[in-house]
Amino acid sequence: MLKAAFKEWAVICRALATGRQAIILRKGGIAEPGSLFQLEHGRFWLYPTYVHQQVEGIKPEALPLLCAAEAERPPAGTVRLSHFVEVPGVYEVRDLDTALALADLHLWSEATVRTRFAYRRPGLFVLPVRVFRAAQAHELPETVWYAGCRSWVELENALPTADAVPVLDDAAYRDVLRALDRLLKPTALA
Repeated sequence: MLKAAFKEWAVICRALATGRQAIILRKGGIAEPGSLFQLEHGRFWLYPTYVHQQVEGIKPEALPLLCAAEAERPPAGTVRLSHFVEVPGVYEVRDLDTALALADLHLWSEATVRTRFAYRRPGLFVLPVRVFRAAQAHELPETVWYAGCRSWVELENALPTADAVPVLDDAAYRDVLRALDRLLKPTALA
């Protein structure tokens, strides 16, 4: 059972759900203390959002994923949760060149990386995530408590995670972690 959810662009949730991406880049939500991201939960549902995502914010090759995410968008007032993640740790990247070197591991455009990196205090957080497809998707009413520019949402009820299947097999996920270690240095893991 899992009650925590994490807001992310629907296109990135789609990339995570299809195994195209196994990291999340984060700066911090406006409603978060100090506008800085904090890993509040090591396991959480992916909560797809449609408000701030934009075609210019992603690489051109991610456009089919954006179209698929939009086509599968639930009706207004409904949230669909179908995948959850486990996070082994967080990297904080304080060098723009290092942040740009992650380009093969995510679908943000270079302009998005540069803008997010420079916003307020230079840096980005990188979360390697093990993504799991739930045995069934859960549709919930979108409440007023879920609204706003925040990373974290506490769901009204915990949702079952039993019988979930990892999107990437163990070897593929280890490859992602090794790539991050090469690019970010293992000592950067906080």
